[in-house]
Order: sequence, then structure tokens, then C-alpha cells
Amino acid sequence: MHNARFHPSILREYDIRGIMGQTLFEKDAYWIGRCFGHVVKEKAGKAIAVARDGRLSSPQLESSLMKGLCDAGLDVYHLEIGPTPMLYFAEYTLPVDAAIMVTGSHNPPSHNGFKMSLQRKPFFGKDIAAFSQLITESLHKGQGKIYASNLLALYIDRLLQNLQLADKLKVVWDSGNGATGDILKNLIPQLPGHHILLNAEIDGNFPAHPPDPSDPVNLRELQRVVIEEKYDLGIAFDGDGDRLAAVDGRGRILWGDQLLLLFANDLLKRNPNATVIADVKTSQGFFDEITHLGGQTIMWKTGHSHIKAKMAESRAMLAGEMSGHFFFKEYYYGFDDGIYAAMRLLNLLSSSSQNLSEFYDGLPCLYSTPEIRISCNPEQKFKIPQDIKLRLLTQGYSFTDLDGIRVQLIEGWWLLRASHTQDVLVARCESYTKAGLERVKQHLKDELTIEHVLKAGASTCEFEQKIHLFSGKLHILV
Repeated sequence: MHNARFHPSILREYDIRGIMGQTLFEKDAYWIGRCFGHVVKEKAGKAIAVARDGRLSSPQLESSLMKGLCDAGLDVYHLEIGPTPMLYFAEYTLPVDAAIMVTGSHNPPSHNGFKMSLQRKPFFGKDIAAFSQLITESLHKGQGKIYASNLLALYIDRLLQNLQLADKLKVVWDSGNGATGDILKNLIPQLPGHHILLNAEIDGNFPAHPPDPSDPVNLRELQRVVIEEKYDLGIAFDGDGDRLAAVDGRGRILWGDQLLLLFANDLLKRNPNATVIADVKTSQGFFDEITHLGGQTIMWKTGHSHIKAKMAESRAMLAGEMSGHFFFKEYYYGFDDGIYAAMRLLNLLSSSSQNLSEFYDGLPCLYSTPEIRISCNPEQKFKIPQDIKLRLLTQGYSFTDLDGIRVQLIEGWWLLRASHTQDVLVARCESYTKAGLERVKQHLKDELTIEHVLKAGASTCEFEQKIHLFSGKLHILV
């Protein structure tokens, strides 16, 4: 009998994630393998695919994880280092019943974790939470074997299918020292056009910048090179390659909902009335534009696991998140793959009469903040949106509460939700005018002040600095 237990903070909504040496330890990886292996065996599974990102702690976690999986009686197909989408791809190419990725995703170097998939479906929520009890029970035992599996060439071949790329494009790529590096080194030489690859060496210290492309600060090098070299666009990835960011030829950032509109526009040309899913952080302009084009939209909870599950349920052909996760069912598998999304972006630009800058210039003019992250006590971050919701309910406000609270005002809307991956509250504000945006932001600020998230009397400038409004510049979104 063992006395192993998991730190309660690491069993998250979408995945398992913690800080190495503080909340996450090498022994945890072994018992995660035993627990997940038990679940797979209960589903009559026999084999599993495993891969890791480039973090310094990933090799040791992966080794312990694989031992736990083997001790659970599963055979392990070991892909070694690579992006999370390549692991998902393994579920369609190898004789496996599940997959598990060792990755800290976009978080700081000291963080790490595990993303899981079972029978080609996301494994999340209550299934992950159940590990806290499962670890105390009698688990399956066996003697699985480990098989080395290199899918790099096969994965790249799949990325290149169904594409007609023009040789006119000039693209700057930023791997950010993340797990996409080796893939991009082998993929880019096979692409027509002109290409510059930045930060391709996989390095868990992330020396160039943090591996989070949703933070504009981390795109500065990409923007500079695109502008200096007079290239058409720049593409960046997060630490494990399941998210995409892009800048146009003038260095302007296209946020997730803008890129999703571009992808949806292209999809609807071939599939009128297709359904597209977008998360609660998405601009209202996106939903209005897709409806205008004849498509169907679903607003859904943020999180790659939630989106994939809803996509399967609704049979949507495309989905995306503000954070840069994109899910293509047309010509692909429906999982989030930042590199494949980049291929689709280049493909549609190759056949378009517009370049990315011209597309940006043609976007409807709404005024919005980027994604805002407010540091918050993890014990309070879920309670605060709920308390605000109850207060606004008594005041007659209209809102959506499928994930946090999205409040509708005359001038626009604001969103506040708890992040499931970081100890922050995530917010966003949008309006039809600059003045309206200031009023929407003030309304959110007032609610946060009541909840003691912000100090009473804080100026707008102090508020913007507190919530990381990245230079305070307004961003025109869809």
C-alpha cells in the first residue's frame, strides 16, 4: 500500500499543471501514469502514445510517466520531443488508445504538466479531478513495453496535404524556442516562397521571450523582423505548438477572433451554412459577420478541451479561441494544431486577391482591449465572477454566464472569467466607439473595485497598468 497523493492545485479543468518542486514532482508523473493507465485499461485499451515538450523538467517527468504507464500494463509508443499536435496526430496513425503529453504549454519555465486524450477525445474536467480519489485505490498492474516512434516526417507530410501554396509569400516564423522548432526546420524548406525562421532551437529556458504569443510583448521581435525585411506576415507559436499568433506586413497583431473570421470566411465559400464555434472572449463583430455570411455560430466555454467536446457534439467544421487555438474538421482531424492552422492561413492567402494587411484594413471597426489578465488569489478567482453575477442579476443587467460572466451594456460588453491554467482573472472589453470602450472599462473597473480586486479611486491609467493593457493602445477588432 502506498501513501501517494497529488497536490490539490495541479488537477486542473483542462489538464494537470503545477510548479516543479513546489506543487508538481517527479513521483507525481509516475502516479499520473498509473491513474491514467488504469482508466485506459478500464476502457479495454492496450497502448498509449507519449511525447514531451522542450522544458528542462520534461525528460524526467516523461521517464517517470512512462514507467507508471508500463506498470499499469500499457505499451507505450514513445515519440520523444515534439509539439502537442504531433502527439494528437499519433492517435490517428499508431495503434494506440490514448495519448499523454508532458508540457507546460505557454507557462513560465518552472511550470510543467500533462495533457491527455482518450479514444481521440479530450480527457478533462471531472475525469481529471477523479485522480485525487483514484490514486488511493487498487490500480491495474502489468508489464508494458516501450516502443520508439518517430512521426516527424509522417506528420510533416500530413501538414502539406491539400495545399496549393503560392511562391509569392514572404513569411517570418517564430518558434520561440518551443517544441515546434524541429518540425519547422524540416517543414519550411519544403514550402515555396521566402522564409525566415527565428528562435528555432528548442530550449526550455526560453531565452528569446516567454512562450506565450497571446502577450503582445512576446511578439516584438517578430514584428520588428517583418517590418525591417518587408515581409508579408509573421507567425508565432506557443511552447507546445497548439496555438498560433500572426502579425501582418505592418506588424499589426491579428488576434484569435480576427484569424478565426478569416478562416471562417474561407470555409463558408465551400460549405455554406457551416457551423463555427468561438469562445466567450470573442468579439461580437465575429458572430455578427458570420451570421451575415450565412454561417451558424455557437458561443462556448473557453478551453481547448471544452471546444473539442462541443465541436464533436455539434459537428461544427471549424472552431477557435481568442488565445489562438484553432480546430479544423474540414480536411483535418478537429484537434487544435497551430502549425496546421499556419498552413491553412498560407493556403488561403495564396489564393486570395488580398494580403493579410488588406484583410486587416477591411475589418469592421469595433474597439476592444486585448485579453486582460489580473493576478488573483486562486481561492478567490472563481468566487469573484460569481459574486459580481449575483449582484448584477439584482440590478437587471443582461449577461451570459456559460463561462464566467459576459455582461451586455448599451455601449458594448465586458467579460470576466477565472483562468483554469493560471492564477488570474481574464477580462476583455469591447464597444462600438472609443468613448464607449472607456465607459465599458469603467463599469468593469467599478465591479472589480467592489470586489477589492482594485483599489477604490484608482485612476484609469492605474487600472490599465494593473490589468496589463500593454501600452494602453486601443486595438481595432472584428
